[in-house]
Amino acid sequence: MAAAAISLHLRRGAQRHALLHLSRRHFSDSPLTAAAPLAAAAARRLLSTTVEPATSAAAGSYKPPPLDPFRAALAPPLDELPTAPAHSAAAPEQDPVDLQHEELDGLKAGVQAVRSREESPQEKEAWWLLNRAVVNYCGSAVGTVAANDPSTANHMLNYDQVFIRDFVPSAIAFLLRGESDIVKNFLLHTLQLQSWEKTVDCYSPGQGLMPASFKVRSVPLDGNNEAFEEVLDPDFGESAIGRVAPVDSGLWWIILLRAYGKITGDYALQERVDVQTGIRLILNLCLSDGFDMFPTLLVTDGSCMIDRRMGIHGHPLEIQALFYSALRCAREMVNIDDGSKNLIRVINNRLSALSFHIREYYWVDMKKINEIYRYKTEEYSHDAINKFNIYPEQIPSWLADWIPEKGGYLIGNLQPAHMDFRFFSLGNLWAIVSSLATPKQAEGILNLIETKWDDIVANMPLKICYPALEYEEWRIITGCDPKNTPWSYHNGGSWPTLLWQFTLACIKMGRPDLARRAVEAVEKKLSDDKWPEYYDTRNGRFIGKQSRLYQTWTIAGFLSSKMLLDCPEMASILICDEDLDLLEGCACGVNKSARVKCSRRAARSQVLV
Repeated sequence: MAAAAISLHLRRGAQRHALLHLSRRHFSDSPLTAAAPLAAAAARRLLSTTVEPATSAAAGSYKPPPLDPFRAALAPPLDELPTAPAHSAAAPEQDPVDLQHEELDGLKAGVQAVRSREESPQEKEAWWLLNRAVVNYCGSAVGTVAANDPSTANHMLNYDQVFIRDFVPSAIAFLLRGESDIVKNFLLHTLQLQSWEKTVDCYSPGQGLMPASFKVRSVPLDGNNEAFEEVLDPDFGESAIGRVAPVDSGLWWIILLRAYGKITGDYALQERVDVQTGIRLILNLCLSDGFDMFPTLLVTDGSCMIDRRMGIHGHPLEIQALFYSALRCAREMVNIDDGSKNLIRVINNRLSALSFHIREYYWVDMKKINEIYRYKTEEYSHDAINKFNIYPEQIPSWLADWIPEKGGYLIGNLQPAHMDFRFFSLGNLWAIVSSLATPKQAEGILNLIETKWDDIVANMPLKICYPALEYEEWRIITGCDPKNTPWSYHNGGSWPTLLWQFTLACIKMGRPDLARRAVEAVEKKLSDDKWPEYYDTRNGRFIGKQSRLYQTWTIAGFLSSKMLLDCPEMASILICDEDLDLLEGCACGVNKSARVKCSRRAARSQVLV
């Protein structure tokens, strides 16, 4: 049965590959996409392959809303765009079915290698603690609690719940060790919660919203106080501090779903009707039309890992990197049928626009900062250089002396007349992992981290953001938040859970030495300090003032980093390679207009690196 599921998925993978080929023909007539008629005919034959009746019928039962964000965006070909380097088309493409078979065999061998490796005393302790944090529901493991600190047993707040984002490093650790049942259960149970009624002050958010967390509760069965049943009690933000919806939950869920399928070969889970509907509902929320002029997601403050007021409302980098990654993952998993062809095209168009926007407008290095320093303002034209009307006085005084000559990073946020120049670790690291950043930019980010090691890593990796908000900035932006005081918690605190994202980024860029340096420096300290949630002070020397001990994602992040460093090929379950075809795409459709010029042509040098 498993073999049949894998075979079906591989066949659909070939179909998806063909559909992507066809949809990209709307982007460009370059040699990369303008294939010979025989190739196009072969692609259409792949698309006509029948699928299982149950899957096909059920997939067709999904009805998008009247204002369908999945509609096709058929842009005319961009004849003027330069083509990608000729060498990229020199070698014939390998059969995607063969590629997936090879990758699955390699990952299975990697799991065996992970299970047979020798573990340090700190790893053995960490595994014991991680297993102790497992939450069971109706006899099956469904996740891990956020923290299991006995010193706060009478004041747990919501640390005794299973958080979507917090469980991801735990899931990766379990998957790398070949323990996949808990991950499958988690994916399916959180999917069921997606359809629950969500109401805050008589208003219901979108149907595709995933919960921030859930808790297993025992309730009397039919009013009988002698018999109880277990139920899942989700929190969609209606109980959270600030009542903020967790935008990143659905994005992490899609990323984890892809990782589960790649490492287990259980693609039947992705093919399920309820899972396919869940993916589309999340995409529906993210791709819905609005008033925004940019391809980035517009969110409120506190809608991701930084879940308190920290001035990240707007278009924060962390959300954009996860959004891009989730779109890349979803594109691989969406079932191919008549209803999904438009969805694939819309995803491709958004990916193309989003990657250009982030690479061109979020990237800063010494050259770019000097350019911003010389900006003219109040430019009213389609050819404006200072498109967002950024005032040079916004450049903070610390930046000119801090940024190295070689290296750079993606800024934290971009809006009209506003650039947030803080360095946010998770957004930059996941931009590397997902290939949202160009290879040159990814190299520059790691160069900056290495050069500024004492600021970003120091005694405890990694700073969630740098620098901290202080003095008047802290009072205005955080609202005098006593938990986010300078160099504490989300305001420049050091979070060891970020080790696993740092490790992934380093492995992808061929720099595992940097990740190994960070892990080895803190392995014994984390154990001695009882696995804190975060560290305070500029150099990360003190355990956080309100930090929980035995924080599960600290434990799981350390374990995942160790296993990935010993078996770096396993990183492929989360990494997305550069998609050169996306660089050829432009859905704006204004290339023939005499009034408007496509921005992509004006900055092509940054896109094709």
